[in-house]
Amino acid sequence: MATIFSKIVKGEIPCYRIAEDEHFLAFLDVNPLVKGHTLVIPKKEQDYLFDIEDESFVDLHLFAKKVAVQLKDRIACKRIGVAVIGLEVPHAHIHLIPLNTIDDMNFSREKLKISPLELAELAEELKMI
Repeated sequence: MATIFSKIVKGEIPCYRIAEDEHFLAFLDVNPLVKGHTLVIPKKEQDYLFDIEDESFVDLHLFAKKVAVQLKDRIACKRIGVAVIGLEVPHAHIHLIPLNTIDDMNFSREKLKISPLELAELAEELKMI
């Protein structure tokens, strides 16, 4: 069964894309912990990150690194945190989270409420050329 991320890849569900190539996609989390919280996914549906073939696993992380560098340049933060949880959507994904404090990466806290217009504007600011 297709996941929400597979439907995003196919264009069946819209997202706020900031980077993409033939194998990977980065888009803003619509329920972010902080402004700029981004999800990086392989376009090929794979449930568990550590089941991905080695070459694709490395390529996914290199793609995420490019996105993280771009986020760090455009979002006021000290660092970009990286998290892999994998319980909420059965499609491998990496969270890139702009950090100023350790609490910025607390997944138990209430998520930000950001309007679709604000997300669209932020995606345009963050979009990789």
